[in-house]
Amino acid sequence: MRIQHAPSFTALTAAAARAAHLIVDQPPRIFTDGLAAALLGAQAGEFISYHRAHGEHLVLSAARTQVTCRSRYTEDRLAGAAAQGITQYVILGAGLDSFAYRRSKPAGLRVFEVDHPATQEWKRAQLAQAGIPIPDGTAFVPADFEHGELTARLRATGFDPARPALVSWLGVTMYLTQPAISQTLAELGTFAPGTELITDYMLPAGLRDQDGQSYAGQVGPVAAERGEPWLTCPAPDEMSAQLTMHGFGQVRQISQQDSVSPRLWARSDTLHPIRLSMLAHATIAG
Repeated sequence: MRIQHAPSFTALTAAAARAAHLIVDQPPRIFTDGLAAALLGAQAGEFISYHRAHGEHLVLSAARTQVTCRSRYTEDRLAGAAAQGITQYVILGAGLDSFAYRRSKPAGLRVFEVDHPATQEWKRAQLAQAGIPIPDGTAFVPADFEHGELTARLRATGFDPARPALVSWLGVTMYLTQPAISQTLAELGTFAPGTELITDYMLPAGLRDQDGQSYAGQVGPVAAERGEPWLTCPAPDEMSAQLTMHGFGQVRQISQQDSVSPRLWARSDTLHPIRLSMLAHATIAG
């Protein structure tokens, strides 16, 4: 069970992987999150030390690859969407995401962080302790994906579902039941045409490569022991079918290999793309 008033363990490890990427890995950087360590607070040293000591281990290097690739792809697309006029960014399962607090946030963009209330409470305390202000236009939206009411909760904090948004849903779906995923997609499908969704999901065992299967075999059981088992791992065609059923069109399935520029794979460290997870990028049809 999740400890009261604490973020999920996976939220902590994802932030640690983003922070460690800037310390352990060599250029070129896949993604730069200069606030990840600050959001970890007193635990930053402990979490990052594992990467310092064992950074070449598959589990740690694959974790850094996964979180940096999905964040880079999403924020690159967000920059493009904002340039095209999108003014709402919804982060489902925001965890310790630091986008809203970085100076590079596009002017006029409203950010809605959706997550478990305990994670949000802990995060706000970390922001205060680190002296990081919460910018205007940032809203915390308490929600539980297993119980719905996403649209109503977003509306209550100023979200306008009649205007297009970019929605990111990263590092979450594998921990949800299939009905919860379908319910969330059904709600997102009612948003304005032109709304984009970027989500990642774990591949089923038969579609992982050797490194992907090794990672899953080591991390999956530990996640289950900590109360966060992997519940849903669809194949790409299954994910595409779900998105289409709920009103999304132009569905793209993107591997780790293709999620960032090829130049970022010209590396001297241990980061390399594996077949473990995919990104789905879809747009609500008009």
